[in-house]
Amino acid sequence: MRLHRNLCFSVIDGLTLIFNEGHYADKVIQQLLKRDKRWGARDRAFVAETTYDIVRWKRLYAEIAEVKEPFDRDNLWRMFAVWATLKGIKLPDWKYFEETPTRKIKGRFDDLSKIRKFKESIPDWIDELGAKELGDKVWSKEMEALNEQADVILRVNTLKTNKEKLQEELFDLGFETEILPDYPHALKLKERANVFTTDAFSNGFFEVQDASSQLVAEFLNVQPGMRVVDACAGAGGKTLHIASLMENKGQIIALDIYENKLHELKRRAKRNSAHNIETRAIDSTKVIKKLYDKADRVLIDAPCSGLGVLRRNPDAKWKLQPDFIEKIKTTQQDILQQYSKLVKVGGQLVYATCSILPSENQEQINTFLKSEAGKSFTLLKDKKVLSHQSGFDGFYMALLERKE
Repeated sequence: MRLHRNLCFSVIDGLTLIFNEGHYADKVIQQLLKRDKRWGARDRAFVAETTYDIVRWKRLYAEIAEVKEPFDRDNLWRMFAVWATLKGIKLPDWKYFEETPTRKIKGRFDDLSKIRKFKESIPDWIDELGAKELGDKVWSKEMEALNEQADVILRVNTLKTNKEKLQEELFDLGFETEILPDYPHALKLKERANVFTTDAFSNGFFEVQDASSQLVAEFLNVQPGMRVVDACAGAGGKTLHIASLMENKGQIIALDIYENKLHELKRRAKRNSAHNIETRAIDSTKVIKKLYDKADRVLIDAPCSGLGVLRRNPDAKWKLQPDFIEKIKTTQQDILQQYSKLVKVGGQLVYATCSILPSENQEQINTFLKSEAGKSFTLLKDKKVLSHQSGFDGFYMALLERKE
């Protein structure tokens, strides 16, 4: 591979914003890709994937390069040189790469790869927390899996098409996909590609949604004609899946504290032809109280640490702080206590997170079931999805039923 100066400069500019100014990696990369209209698909892929790679391996590369935060541009070029050397890319004769110690880089990599917090490039506290909650052996396997690049998974919108038809249409457009046997509405792209520019996407035939995330709506046991509340709907990835499972029959009430996310959900619902979704911003407790004892199904896709989705959000491990984990666990229990009141007798509730920590998952359910609000609920089943076992994002989901 030959390195091109303008592409490398874009990566360095992006890393400056992500590491030194706290910008989110996905937003930075979106902006970088708009820099030069002359860039082709390979150029854009280089900028995106290289930026994500260096973000993912920040701690390891900084340690090898012997640089510390905040990183100035010379530091970032040294980290870039580490990335290129470990990828086997010949460094061009640029001033940024003068006296790059290629042999030393490889030796340092070999030495540091024996220590998990460097090998998997994670903060000490996350390494300690993961090992404590999952055990050393499982945590090592899980972190290795969470550092792999995520596949692009599509969820077929069955309100408009089916898996076979979509697969044929995408093939005709030059996108090869494969069916995932245990995921009824999923297609996996054989090669990473920008599918958002296709007519199939603009016509609402599919959404991009990880395979593990697709399990959540299925877990909710919805039927056409039900009243369903998605209590933390956000921009509505799971809401739209629920609408397709309900065949547009019945009512879905999508709640969120952020009105701008619900606006995005409305836009996506229109594209998906999902007509049974009503959005309600939670601007007071009245919004929740009006729904007490009214829902056949309630989905609580709870805010969480996001440790199960580090493959697609590698910068999250550098932004997370220990006190956030403690605060979010309090929030999770509060949400369970409040939104469980929406379930009618005989109705069911799913609590889900994209975390792999038992303290955010099974332990939250156990605490809830022992509480006054949880006494009328029974745990029917739960599912723990780990990346090193599934090949997809880490997730947890629990199905509870409200008894008399």
